[in-house]
Amino acid sequence: MQKPIQYVGGELNSTVKPWESCDVRWALMYPDAYEVGLPNQGVMILYEVLNEREGVLAERTYSVWPDLEKLMRENGVPQFTVDSHRPVRAFDVFGLSFSTELGYTNMLAALELAGIPLESRDRTLDDPIVLAGGHAAFNPEPIADFIDAAIIGDGEQAVLDMTEIIRAWKAEGRPGGREEVLFRLARTGSVYVPAFYDVEYLPDGRIARVVPNRSGVPWRVSKHTVMDLDEWPYPKQPLVPLAETVHERMSVEIFRGCTRGCRFCQAGMITRPVRERSITGIGEMVEKGLKATGFEEVGLLSLSSADHSEIGDIAKGLADRYEDDKIGLSLPSTRVDAFNVDLANELTRNGRRSGLTFAPEGGSERMRKVINKMVSEEDLIRTVATAYGNGWRQVKLYFMCGLPTETDEDVLQIADMATRVIAKGREVSGSNDIRCTVSIGGFVPKPHTPFQWAPQLSAEETDARLEKLRDKIRGDKKYGRSIGFRYHDGKPGIVEGLLSRGDRRVGAVIRAVYEDGGRFDGWREHFSYDRWMACADKTLPAFGVDVDWYTTRERTYEEVLPWDHLDSGLDKDWLWEDWQDALDETEVEDCRWTPCFDCGVCPQMDTHIQIGPTGKKLLPLTVKKPAATGGHTH
Repeated sequence: MQKPIQYVGGELNSTVKPWESCDVRWALMYPDAYEVGLPNQGVMILYEVLNEREGVLAERTYSVWPDLEKLMRENGVPQFTVDSHRPVRAFDVFGLSFSTELGYTNMLAALELAGIPLESRDRTLDDPIVLAGGHAAFNPEPIADFIDAAIIGDGEQAVLDMTEIIRAWKAEGRPGGREEVLFRLARTGSVYVPAFYDVEYLPDGRIARVVPNRSGVPWRVSKHTVMDLDEWPYPKQPLVPLAETVHERMSVEIFRGCTRGCRFCQAGMITRPVRERSITGIGEMVEKGLKATGFEEVGLLSLSSADHSEIGDIAKGLADRYEDDKIGLSLPSTRVDAFNVDLANELTRNGRRSGLTFAPEGGSERMRKVINKMVSEEDLIRTVATAYGNGWRQVKLYFMCGLPTETDEDVLQIADMATRVIAKGREVSGSNDIRCTVSIGGFVPKPHTPFQWAPQLSAEETDARLEKLRDKIRGDKKYGRSIGFRYHDGKPGIVEGLLSRGDRRVGAVIRAVYEDGGRFDGWREHFSYDRWMACADKTLPAFGVDVDWYTTRERTYEEVLPWDHLDSGLDKDWLWEDWQDALDETEVEDCRWTPCFDCGVCPQMDTHIQIGPTGKKLLPLTVKKPAATGGHTH
């Protein structure tokens, strides 16, 4: 089989606790291959938070490649953890973190390999509680039949609270079986147990209502929000992978949440309010993390890292402190209007100059108003000119196709913007040797965003629109050669749309796809659009709906959405008003710096925006003196 090292375990900073001395045991999974799953921050944080707790252990498991899956089935080897190679079914909780809906078939593969019944209603006391978390868990309805519970929001405190409930239930001799422990979790109001809710449908296929089917279960389940990130400085001991992974760096989350209000962005909407980690907290995490791992690059993570109120001081402080060690810094993506050369120079001072990535998202000024991405073309050209003028040679621009109200003309303006970027770059750098890559993704409307009511563009229309754009770029004799063009066809977006806004009836499609061999749907080489459509055509007509009903259909204000009983804190009326503002091309400011817009999160969740500046600087922890040998001591 390929890359056996990914199943070996024993990574630097991994933990194996004695099985017998623990009374609550978690198996954590990122339902994708090791190389994608190991660097995942969410799993890494929960792994450490749980293992720090007395009497609790957490081990990790990842999706096995089809070659190993075949061997495991032939030889009766169950899904196992990489830490101590125990069968997943032996644990109390099997927790899966979904950052994308395309991991659902991998979950079913892991359940079946583990010997755990696929549907929750068939499980016994000997099976673990199957728990979903991560961004996709904000609408867990398509997988409601396969999971026992879901946690929406931040997991750190939530998994500890859940652990104590399970521990008490086990100590009492597991009274009332699975049903009882799930009921104890559900009645807290912050763990969603789908089996305790019934969904009633209208004759036309829409949902009539979602109701609890036993007393003591809340009508709405609320999300978890961790306040004061400095109290949760995880991961303290980041895992160092044995096999090559998608990110080879140490990452620190510098703040959580975003209030920019981009209407397409589910992550920004569901993680409100903004909570900044302090500059000193970040400094300590970087220092400890580098000592613990030996990585040579630090990623400063968040949804919009340049928006941290002290980002300039953070970048300069870290670049100063690690100048001799040649530790590189990176921001995953930079907002056009938050970019400045000082910041960019600090980030590249000790590392390499890679390309810069900016995400205007919409091709025309009008589209950017619709999606509330307040970046003018002048801002972009000015920023890019600064970058090319300061020695950068490569800029990547990210856009979306298929946004609400978009026309062909809006998308074709992407080509105009790219040619302006190249023209400006040649002018300020005095060189023709510069590049601009245009990367385009298909837009998928997501739950808990103002676009949750929007129709999705069909795969055929998306492809046709992108072909026109490609022809326009290629046909440009003067600049076309300097513009790279990368796009995803519209097909995966339709499947993602079906899963992201689906309800419980979509579970039948997921199961059919899995039984037909569907795995690793997030990987282009494994994804099959035809398989998904064939399975949908086979299963959905029994319910009187089809794929278009979930994807390209516009919703009305009155419609009960499948996730309405899951409370992300956002007021539904506020989201609807923002959707109307989008249709009117009205922009909304960022509430970090302006008065509150009443989105509902802060009062309802009893939270508030936490931002600096703290006024502190990041001084070197120790003064570095050259040693007598001419080397360096620390």
